[in-house]
Amino acid sequence: MIEENSSATSQYSVGNNGRYPYYYGQGGRLVLVDSALEAVNKGSTTIGIRTPEFALITSHIKPTLPLVDPNEKIFTIDKHIGATGAGYIADIEQLIEEIRLQAQKHRLSYESPIDIKTVAKYLSTYLHNYTIYAVRPQAASVIIAGADETGIQLYQVDPSGTYLKGNGFAIGHEADTAIEVIQKEYTKDLTIDKALELARQAIEAAIGEKPIVESGIVTTKGFSKLS
Repeated sequence: MIEENSSATSQYSVGNNGRYPYYYGQGGRLVLVDSALEAVNKGSTTIGIRTPEFALITSHIKPTLPLVDPNEKIFTIDKHIGATGAGYIADIEQLIEEIRLQAQKHRLSYESPIDIKTVAKYLSTYLHNYTIYAVRPQAASVIIAGADETGIQLYQVDPSGTYLKGNGFAIGHEADTAIEVIQKEYTKDLTIDKALELARQAIEAAIGEKPIVESGIVTTKGFSKLS
């Protein structure tokens, strides 16, 4: 997906507030978005697995400096939604705060929990705006897991604003290797314990050693982080 040595050309479009630069590389790819995706690919290997009964999100906790606590990797968005991400941790945390705020606004406005697709679409639009204006794209991909009236849901949103719904996602370091492991072993009747083990196996295959991970589970009863 990444074109490392593409040369950039600039093209301009006139808007209400003036001229906005759009930087394209070979094949019409957005150079800044490709750079953000490259940063995501250097982040912690992060997994999402969905079955009809639950959704699991798991992220590798990278070793830190002595005496330094690792960053939080699994985040509660609302009682029925959890999220995780790969990329720059500051960007991940900003995106998490954005969708938390949107979930809170929805509860206050409609007195009901927000549905998961609305969260994914909101984050998609938020990220897409960074590709329209001359602003550094957020170097983070986010996996959102939740439960609503339509059932258990799992979405991935990348720095371009593209969002996907599915049963399994892998982002971060060696994500292609991790998703291959999941694809080989995934079945819709996975138990939570088997899904946790599968996520660990996928991350281990990606990083080449036994991982320390943080996980969260969504069921129809809500979202909870696992110790």
